[in-house]
Amino acid sequence: MILDKFSLKGKVAIVTGSNTGLGQGICRAYVEAGAKVAGVSRRPSTETAEICGENFYNIIADLSNPSCAAEIIEKTVEKFGRADILVNNAGIIKRCDSADFTEEDWDSVMNVNLKTVFFLTQAFAKRLLKLGVGGKIINIASMLSYQGGIRVPSYTASKSAVKGITMTLANEWAKYGINVNAIAPGYMATNNTEQLRKDGERSADILARIPAGRWGTPEDLEGAAVFLASAASDYVNGFTLAVDGGWLGR
Repeated sequence: MILDKFSLKGKVAIVTGSNTGLGQGICRAYVEAGAKVAGVSRRPSTETAEICGENFYNIIADLSNPSCAAEIIEKTVEKFGRADILVNNAGIIKRCDSADFTEEDWDSVMNVNLKTVFFLTQAFAKRLLKLGVGGKIINIASMLSYQGGIRVPSYTASKSAVKGITMTLANEWAKYGINVNAIAPGYMATNNTEQLRKDGERSADILARIPAGRWGTPEDLEGAAVFLASAASDYVNGFTLAVDGGWLGR
């Protein structure tokens, strides 16, 4: 049956940024689809654990330092015995006029959004390659993987690069049964967009361009996340799927 291909029963996923927003929604969706989930967060993912129950395990890690990658993989395998899916969801954003943007703010965003994403992905893939098994890697990109944005130079640079390395790694690893893809969320009602949503003029401008006429929610991303983690996407490689209410089509 075709719906069986969307099942994640027996799989183990690692999801970074599991304590709120999109990461929490993805954790919930994966558990509902049958997977066990190791959620990675800087602070305890207490609410996510309550939502997901016994099939959720929280790993506390500072994703600003890529040296945490090996420990994340090790703890997941120690707890659940395997690791089949990696979702690089965690990310930060700094808003400032580009003329005043500091080196500290540049580096902090690039470290979390790109450097750690690459080295955690590398550690995850190395294990799969050593075992000779396939797996699924899903990077969370952005509308700013396609556009320039305003007052977010490091975020735009990092998310453009995420789209690029998604294609690069797919080119290298597809032949080993490792699918590397990305999701580009549109304007979602999460912590990262709180400042925008509180700005009445900016929020109105954004909504006017979204054909769906509303901000997205974590639930809007769940179907795409399950699809790219499941056998239903086995021949999808190196693609960034927009879940944006039609923003890019406007």
